[in-house]
Amino acid sequence: MKISIGNDHAGPEYKKAIVAMLEAKGHQITNYGTDTPDSVDYPDFAHPVATDVEEGKADFGILICGSGNGIAMSANKHQNVRAGLCWIKEIAALARQHNDANIVSIPARYTSIQQAIEIVETFLSTDFEGGRHQNRVNKIACQ
Repeated sequence: MKISIGNDHAGPEYKKAIVAMLEAKGHQITNYGTDTPDSVDYPDFAHPVATDVEEGKADFGILICGSGNGIAMSANKHQNVRAGLCWIKEIAALARQHNDANIVSIPARYTSIQQAIEIVETFLSTDFEGGRHQNRVNKIACQ
């Protein structure tokens, strides 16, 4: 699987652990995130990940910032991007099953690194259920 990842200054250690797990499973990773705790602007990392997902260069995206909100809001400005804010693995499963989320947004200040890994594993291994959910997903994008 091709996965793009981006993070601001709240997420370098999270990204490092997630990337290590994903590479160990054979996934191809494109890293747009910062590697330092120096303050940066999260949209600068959200937009390249969202563009990769939007253009089909990545199957899924992973975003990490302090609350997970700002980086998800930035990604969701892209058409056909559905970034879901997930703070537990059960929410990650629902974001995939019901919303066909293609980017997971993780709040680094409110999850542990182990929780973040579990969120990503759940997100990537859960399929969209379609059915009654498809009509709702079709109404998300402004086109």
